[in-house]
Amino acid sequence: MDAAELSRMFKALSDPGRLRLLSLIASHEGGEACVCDLIGPFDVSQPTVSHHLKVLREAGPVGSERRGTWVYYWVLPEALAKLSALLQTPAVPAKVSG
Repeated sequence: MDAAELSRMFKALSDPGRLRLLSLIASHEGGEACVCDLIGPFDVSQPTVSHHLKVLREAGPVGSERRGTWVYYWVLPEALAKLSALLQTPAVPAKVSG
């Protein structure tokens, strides 16, 4: 994954509302959430929640699918794994005392 793609994901996740949305989706029963399930926990309108979800989808950490009237979202584990791998530090060998 190139730096520009990682940067888009980090930028999308830098917004507290979007980070909270990602957490709600990840913890939702069945691993996916309808936009209708995500509106209640926020003190913003449905179009605002939908906008944040669109930003997350376009940045890469979530996928989506329209089913009838509603759109369902789920976390893409491979995208989160790439972000996580970038943030992990290499293991430091233990010092041997002499």
